[in-house]
Amino acid sequence: MGEMVSFPSNGGTSEGYLALPKEGSGPAVIVIQEWWGLVPHIVSLADRFAAAGFVALAPDLYHGVQTTEPDEALRLMMGLAMDQAARDIAGAAEYLSQRPEATGGVGVVGFCMGGSLALWSGTVSDKITTAVGFYPALPWERMAPQWSNYAGKTAMIHCSEEDGTSAAEGIKTAQAAIEGAGGTCVVYDYPGTKHAFVNDDRPEVYNAHATASAWARTVELLRNPR
Repeated sequence: MGEMVSFPSNGGTSEGYLALPKEGSGPAVIVIQEWWGLVPHIVSLADRFAAAGFVALAPDLYHGVQTTEPDEALRLMMGLAMDQAARDIAGAAEYLSQRPEATGGVGVVGFCMGGSLALWSGTVSDKITTAVGFYPALPWERMAPQWSNYAGKTAMIHCSEEDGTSAAEGIKTAQAAIEGAGGTCVVYDYPGTKHAFVNDDRPEVYNAHATASAWARTVELLRNPR
């Protein structure tokens, strides 16, 4: 069980859910929310990373707001200020890098909207060395990523069949840009999956087999960055 913490964010303050490993120390990972906000599912994922030995922080990018309604979630996602999100994520990376429990670099994992933000995060903070995006769902134009910042970094993308697999234009754009910058990008397809297949709070989309495979690949990469 973790706790809410505050951390500096470019002159301001942001909050997030911090979960620590029982071993006392481990690699650091930022867990980025879906479009619903910092809901129990994201908190449970942070706890799961902590149980796997990570120092996990899920920043609250909506600053206290969350929803279960798709229309409201879309409104919140489209209203997300990208400059503030960048400050919050960079602040989370800086905070984790200074935690005495954290070892090595900082990784980031995101889901849905957070999948795009996670991949983008590799361009906004030098502290972030590894990024994993699950079924990224935001157009890159909203973030205007400086892909050249990926030199020497590693990304992993997990694609659902419903979203068009790795053949989707947004996935191909990200992979080509990361590799073109001198980074490494590994992409996996999960046949028969729907968008948000890791979300076990939504049985209509959850896929246990795909989740287990994607989780194992993610944990292995975060423990042993390439």
